[in-house]
Amino acid sequence: MLGINTAQAPPSAGRQIKPEKHGDDPLSSSPPTSANRPMTPWLVVRIFVPFALGYFLSYLYRTVNAVIAPNLAVDIGVDPSGLGLLTAAYFIAFASSQLPLGILLDRFGPRRIEAVLLLFAAAGAYIFSRSDTLTGLAVGRAFIGFGVSACLMAAFKAFVMWFPAPQLPLINGIQMTSGGLGALSATAPVEALLGVMDWRAVFLLLALATLAVALVVFFVVPDKTEAAPSDSLRQQLAGIGEVFSSPVFWRIAPWATLSQAAYLAIQGLWSGPWLRDAAGLDRSAIAQMLLLVAAAMTAGYLLLGILANRLSRIGWNPLMVAAIGMLGFMLVQALIVSGWVPDVYLVWMLFGFFGTSGILCYADLSQRFPARLAGRVNTGLNLLVFIVAFTAQWGIGAVIDLWPSTATGYAVPGYQAGFGLMLGLQAVAMAWFLAASWRERRIGRQRGAVRALD
Repeated sequence: MLGINTAQAPPSAGRQIKPEKHGDDPLSSSPPTSANRPMTPWLVVRIFVPFALGYFLSYLYRTVNAVIAPNLAVDIGVDPSGLGLLTAAYFIAFASSQLPLGILLDRFGPRRIEAVLLLFAAAGAYIFSRSDTLTGLAVGRAFIGFGVSACLMAAFKAFVMWFPAPQLPLINGIQMTSGGLGALSATAPVEALLGVMDWRAVFLLLALATLAVALVVFFVVPDKTEAAPSDSLRQQLAGIGEVFSSPVFWRIAPWATLSQAAYLAIQGLWSGPWLRDAAGLDRSAIAQMLLLVAAAMTAGYLLLGILANRLSRIGWNPLMVAAIGMLGFMLVQALIVSGWVPDVYLVWMLFGFFGTSGILCYADLSQRFPARLAGRVNTGLNLLVFIVAFTAQWGIGAVIDLWPSTATGYAVPGYQAGFGLMLGLQAVAMAWFLAASWRERRIGRQRGAVRALD
């Protein structure tokens, strides 16, 4: 779930980035630099392709339940609350690994950590394919979430280790695109597979594919020797507390967290049922619509990242672009909640495009802390995002369950209430962000005035 420029500042890269102080111009922090290393096509294949395959599977697993939800409801007898809890088990397991993940990647390297974790994901897909109860499905889903939790962070760590800094934005952008392709594959292609096999067979195929990717990562990705982290384990853990006690972190994190959590919760599960119950689309049309949403998401990752890089040349930092994008995302949600959706295809494609805006906050936050904390800043924000995404996906289902089901699905007012709750929380977080930013600028002006008198 990290932004396009995040990988430019992991703790192990040895770059010095000054932490932001109250009143500092956030644009004054120069981007991290890295020693130039030769990047041969063969090295790209050995480094990029294995990690791209892992992130492809990660996003496919994240969104596939939006397509198979009707099958689960019929075969297992899952109600909306149970369906939300089941699907959200991915997020809580994913979140649980984030804080130790940065330390493990630094100590053991991305090749070993991702290969081992993908074995858990393969086991989870197998458990999911064989389960007949909600508990069994939730356990399988949790194994999957834990198993794919390193797919993006490990890739970013490897890219910084192997590729020259000027190439990182492009490499990272393509990596995010591989996740978008995974989301695309979880829509119409999965729906087509469901025409020739059941959802259990689909997950059995995913288990085999995940096992194959784990082997590819382990045997194809080369090792690169790095100096052991100079900080002790206790110091590294103390760095987590340093991040979570920072006012800079808490100025940005609430809005970024709620924006991304709303997007993950709705796009990963509740978009499909909404399109059925509110828009009246059949299964084939829903799969096509979700494919377009995933395509818009992929475009958002690339275009917003490119836009942020271009605008930085004229004085805009990634946070400014992210704020405008997250506001656009809220406006799209407001249309969906109000029921005024003049063109369902356009509105949901805008949902997919602007839903990626919060990703830019990772790149911004990582430049406001010392380089030694950058990885823990990103995993700290990821922790919040996935905990809230878990709560949101389950909570929306619980809200929908307050209304009686209809003959064909769930009541539309339930969706409006659940989605509206998430929108209201984002509005509160936006107000907090604006107030904290105004207060920070005021303190900065006061300190500037004092320095001028001195």
